[in-house]
Amino acid sequence: MLQAEPSDEELMLAYAGGDSAAFEQLYSRHRGPLFRFLARQLRDQALAEELYQDVWQRVITARERYRPEARFSTWLYQIAHNRLTDHWRALQHRPAAPADAEERIGREADPDDPERRLSEFEQRRRLQLALRDLPEDQREVVLLRLERELSLEQIGEITGVGRETVKSRLRYALDKLRHALKP
Repeated sequence: MLQAEPSDEELMLAYAGGDSAAFEQLYSRHRGPLFRFLARQLRDQALAEELYQDVWQRVITARERYRPEARFSTWLYQIAHNRLTDHWRALQHRPAAPADAEERIGREADPDDPERRLSEFEQRRRLQLALRDLPEDQREVVLLRLERELSLEQIGEITGVGRETVKSRLRYALDKLRHALKP
């Protein structure tokens, strides 16, 4: 009989108790989604890498204080949200897209089927541009909902707002995306 994988919460508690292999497993589970979340929020690879490392450092530092009162992923993304908030406050504005954004997007060609890839590329590009144009709070709830598949309550815990506010932000964001992506 196969043993079930330990939950994130069990792994974090094991890590807090000194099991470094538990941390490696947690990191492995969450590294990709967390980095993509930060990269999409920041639109700057180097800055995303810096904040990504900072979030994991904060997890490490807080390990002994961790209590599984919420899902580990909710706690992790709360840390990421707080770190992003600190970053935006320090800048006092939303930064512009990187100067080489168009060049980066242009390098994504795939030689398999150029026409199909071009069509997919254009769709992704339009979505990325539409996401970029959303207000920060709306973009964040869309990414947490669609990419991480978090509930409205979990998103509310992460962002520090009520369920109805999350629902409203999500509705406005999706309306704006639909409008921006109309053919």
